[in-house]
Amino acid sequence: MNKRELIYALKKETGITKTEAAAVVNLFFDEMSNAMANGDRVEIRGLCSFYVKKYKAYTGRNPKTGEEVKIKPKKLPFFKCGEKLKERVDY
Repeated sequence: MNKRELIYALKKETGITKTEAAAVVNLFFDEMSNAMANGDRVEIRGLCSFYVKKYKAYTGRNPKTGEEVKIKPKKLPFFKCGEKLKERVDY
C-alpha cells in the first residue's frame, strides 16, 4: 500500500473528500516526521513504533582500497514491529 492508496481507503471508509483525506494523511506523516526529527519516539500501539538510533563516530575502511575513512556520528530512523502486527502477518 502506498500513500495514494491510503488516501483512497480513508476517503472510501469515512466518506470525506479526497482533499480532506490527503490533508489527514499528510498531517499524520508530517507529525510523525517532526517528532522523530526532535528525537522523540513514535508508537502506534499494536502496530509498530519508530525511533531514532544514534551512532557514534568511528573509523571504517574503504572496501575497494582498504584505506581508513572517518565516519561522522549520525542518527537513523528505525522501525520496530508490534506484537499484534507480527501475529496478524504470521497467522
